[in-house]
Parts: sequence; structure tokens; C-alpha cells
Amino acid sequence: MLRVKDIMTPDVITVSPETEILQAARIMVEKRINGLPVLDSHGKVVGILCQSDLVSQQKSVPIPSLFSLMDGFMPLTSLKKIEKEVEKIAALTVAQAMTHKPTTVSPETGIEEVASLMVDRNFHTLPVVEGGRLVGVVGKEDILKTLLPS
Repeated sequence: MLRVKDIMTPDVITVSPETEILQAARIMVEKRINGLPVLDSHGKVVGILCQSDLVSQQKSVPIPSLFSLMDGFMPLTSLKKIEKEVEKIAALTVAQAMTHKPTTVSPETGIEEVASLMVDRNFHTLPVVEGGRLVGVVGKEDILKTLLPS
């Protein structure tokens, strides 16, 4: 059975929470990668920045819909959700746009489990962590490669 360690990319390009969004976007485009693990000053994975996080910056500010119930107005969108959307849209640094506390896998995780995570939770890139340290990343493209003959 194939494991993450068999297909992961061990040489990982990372960014810090303080990295400017434009610099992170440039890295993603130039290196043709979907996700960047975000490491704090101690080398701990604190987030992941994916292309979808950057694409969200092109969205417009969400305007909550209202409906009337017994002469009162009820918002259909929570204020917390709106605040998060606005923060991502206006992000200047990676910390403001990244997904905090990302799901990670270990080098020993089976490919089937990774595929399930990617499909069920719509992940494209997962950091690979061993002993609290980032040792690689695994992406959808890595999974696809396992389907091709050697």
C-alpha cells in the first residue's frame, strides 16, 4: 500500500504569516503550486495558503440578505462569517488570508485516507508533519500520478 512518504514533495516552499499576499501569489504562479504551508518563527505549521484563498480576494464584499418576520428583520448571514469574508478580501499578509490550523497528515498516512480527505473536505494540498516538523506536502497532482503507469 502506498503511503504519503512515497509520493510527497519533500522540498517544500513555505511562507511566514508576515509574508505579503502579492509575494505569496507570485511564488504560487512562478512555481506552479497550489498551496504554501505557513510556518511560524519556530518552524511550526500554523496555516496553509491556497490558491482559493487568493482567488477570494477578487470577490465583492458579501451583503447579507434580510427577511421580514413579524415586523422584524432577520439576517440570513452571520456577522462573523461576513467579517471573515471581508478580512480575506482585504488581506495584505498571509496571516489574514490563510487557513489557520490546517489539517495535516503524517508520512505514514495511506494514500486512500489522503484521497478521502481531499475529496470529502475539498483540500488540494496537505502539509506532511512528523514530530511536529514539516517534512513535505502532498497534493492532488501527487495522487493523480499514482494512477499513471511507471
